[in-house]
Amino acid sequence: MREPGWHNAPVPTLMPPDGPESVRMLIVGLAPGLRGANRTGRPFTGDFAGTFLYGTLKRYGFAEGAFDERPDDGLRLVSTAVTNAVRCVPPQNKPTAAEINTCRPFLTATLERLENLRVIVTLGKIAHDSTIRTLGGRVAAHPFAHGAVTQIDGLTIVSSYHCSRYNTNTGRLTPEMFEGVFETVRETLRG
Repeated sequence: MREPGWHNAPVPTLMPPDGPESVRMLIVGLAPGLRGANRTGRPFTGDFAGTFLYGTLKRYGFAEGAFDERPDDGLRLVSTAVTNAVRCVPPQNKPTAAEINTCRPFLTATLERLENLRVIVTLGKIAHDSTIRTLGGRVAAHPFAHGAVTQIDGLTIVSSYHCSRYNTNTGRLTPEMFEGVFETVRETLRG
């Protein structure tokens, strides 16, 4: 093991302090980042994607408190949980189909705990497709596109490009585009 002081294990779902019964929105990312969640043990913590995601969640009232690149920073989710389609850091940050399929039961178990869930935000095509399959849907009937909205069994699924540094540096995902996703979520939860 190159970094024995790191988490280096499957990264659990981050829940709000009020517990799973308070969750109305679930965010599904791809997998733990090598120097992010693999190091810290908390989804989207320790890298750029987390700074972008949690900053946006705070702006829309889905998180509060201080956010830093460590799990004891004081960040608290509000009616929101954060998880990944793949629970361990994949080689070259590209999970294989076998890894995605092997981790799907963990996503299923997470969904089963969220009895008041209304909206799922999928970050990237792999997270989107895995979520659709977990819910028993056909990917062709619920295609991935940034800002797309679909329904399965009473749940609203809103897809977004992943909030990675690569996507933001290339302009594929702008702050305005990402905020648009959470505007849709907020309106869905209000309606």
